[in-house]
Amino acid sequence: MNDDKIKGPASYFPSIEKTYGQPIEHWLGIVRAMPDARHMEQVAALKSGHGLGHGHANAIVAFVRAEQQG
Repeated sequence: MNDDKIKGPASYFPSIEKTYGQPIEHWLGIVRAMPDARHMEQVAALKSGHGLGHGHANAIVAFVRAEQQG
């Protein structure tokens, strides 16, 4: 069994980079710059302001929120 496979929100990162043409740090930075916004507000900002799909936006927000919780 191979345990090297990336799991969770980060598993979307290669697809996000390919689909939207920006490195993942670009998208993470956008979410990190709005620390007081609620989860769905951050998702909505990525969708409406940057054209990301819901699943990709949600994965980015979930990753940043988990990172901020330690």
